[in-house]
Amino acid sequence: MEEREIDVTTEPKKRSLQAKKGRHRYNLDLLRRIEKRLDSLDLKLSTIFKGLEGMFHFEKAFIQKVACADEVDVEILQLLYVFQPDGLFPRQIATDLRQYHLDRFKVTRRLKAMNRRLEKEIGQHVAEKRGHHWALTGFAAEAGGETEKEDLTVFKKAVEEEE
Repeated sequence: MEEREIDVTTEPKKRSLQAKKGRHRYNLDLLRRIEKRLDSLDLKLSTIFKGLEGMFHFEKAFIQKVACADEVDVEILQLLYVFQPDGLFPRQIATDLRQYHLDRFKVTRRLKAMNRRLEKEIGQHVAEKRGHHWALTGFAAEAGGETEKEDLTVFKKAVEEEE
C-alpha cells in the first residue's frame, strides 16, 4: 500500500475576520473602535484646553471662523461688537439686519447655535443673555481687542445714522 505524502509547506487558508463576521458587522465594529478613540482624544484635548485656558489668546477672526456658519452670523456678531457693553434686543438685531429677513426668534436661535459651536470647539460662549438683551461675553469682548474699538465706533455711527 502506498502512503500519500502530505505537503506540510503550504498552510491552509484562513478566513479573514471580515469573512467570519460578515462585511457589515466588521465595518460596524471598526467604526465603533474609531469613534471610541476619537472620544478619548476629545477628552484629552478638552483637558489640555482647560489646563492651559489662561495662556491662550484667541483673536476675533478665529472666533468668527469657529462660531459663525455664514455671513448673517458674522453680521450679528459685528453688531454685538458695536454695542458691546450693553448688548441688543434680538428685535433690534433683526431690524438692523432686515435684508436677511430675520425675526427675533431666528436671531436668538442663531446666537445659541454660535454658542454651541464655540462651546464644542474651545469651551467658551460668544454671547450671553443679560436680561432681555444679548451681549458679548467677556471672552469674546477680550478677543475683539482694543485696536478695533475705533473701527467699531465708526460702524456704530453708521448704524445709528441709518435709523
